[in-house]
Amino acid sequence: MPPDPFEAERPHLLAVAYRMLGSRSEAEDAVQEAWLRYHKAVTGGEIHDLRGWLTTVTGRICLDVLKSARVRREAYPGQWLPEPVVSFLDDPAERVTQRLEVSLALLVVLEKLTPEQRVAVVLHDAFAVPFDEVAAVLNTSVAAARQHASRGRRAITEGQSRHTAGLAEQREVLEAFLTAAASGDLQALAAVLAPEVVAISDGGGAVNAGRNPVFGLDRVARFYAGLLGRRVRDTRGVTIEPVLVNGDAGVLVRGYYLDGRRLVAVLTAAVADGRVTALYNQLNPAKLGSLDDR
Repeated sequence: MPPDPFEAERPHLLAVAYRMLGSRSEAEDAVQEAWLRYHKAVTGGEIHDLRGWLTTVTGRICLDVLKSARVRREAYPGQWLPEPVVSFLDDPAERVTQRLEVSLALLVVLEKLTPEQRVAVVLHDAFAVPFDEVAAVLNTSVAAARQHASRGRRAITEGQSRHTAGLAEQREVLEAFLTAAASGDLQALAAVLAPEVVAISDGGGAVNAGRNPVFGLDRVARFYAGLLGRRVRDTRGVTIEPVLVNGDAGVLVRGYYLDGRRLVAVLTAAVADGRVTALYNQLNPAKLGSLDDR
């Protein structure tokens, strides 16, 4: 049996949808919907440029999801962080996830764009979709599509935490941060945190996490020194495993609370000029998939 042409495009479509939605599960649902539309259209001979057609269809599906998600996320308990793509360093098979990888620092700021801005930026800037096709997805004019992309780029430039370090530097800085925080050494923390650092945690209402971002070197240093101190007192059997989070350095934390509940968290950082500019701590079990089972 010849291979299904759609399956050859599935990794590309997942990458498109994940960048738009910030959720792997929602991205998979969007691609599945695109598959249904594909099989309906292909029998009628409507498709001439398969990748272009599928990318456009997936973009339209994601635009609808983003519009409805905005309402849900306004009612979200606490801070919303994207669903991370975690790769284990000892598992070469995990390299298949790399096509999905886009830094959490970028996904966090993409979340602040309007649905139209996000779709325009992702389709045109990340996947080179021409503006006439972007306009068709947005059901608007080419000029308006260009404006959505321009405003989205400006918001990204103004809102994204600096993240320029390579992987080796990220690992070094993150390890120094964790060591300093675990020991409660505020002076050492001050040396590894940028003045404008921000810390964001997502518990989704299921796990205790800060409901608001923590801004500034002093506040973030004290917050994480206290947090890791509480983890030592309130948990047992904790392991910290280096992983890749959306292609960046991160750690997977697993253990148990004293009442028997399972602790699973994924922490990653944005790093520039040898210092942490942002910390992203994902604790929401609904966004951590099967990490607890590995």
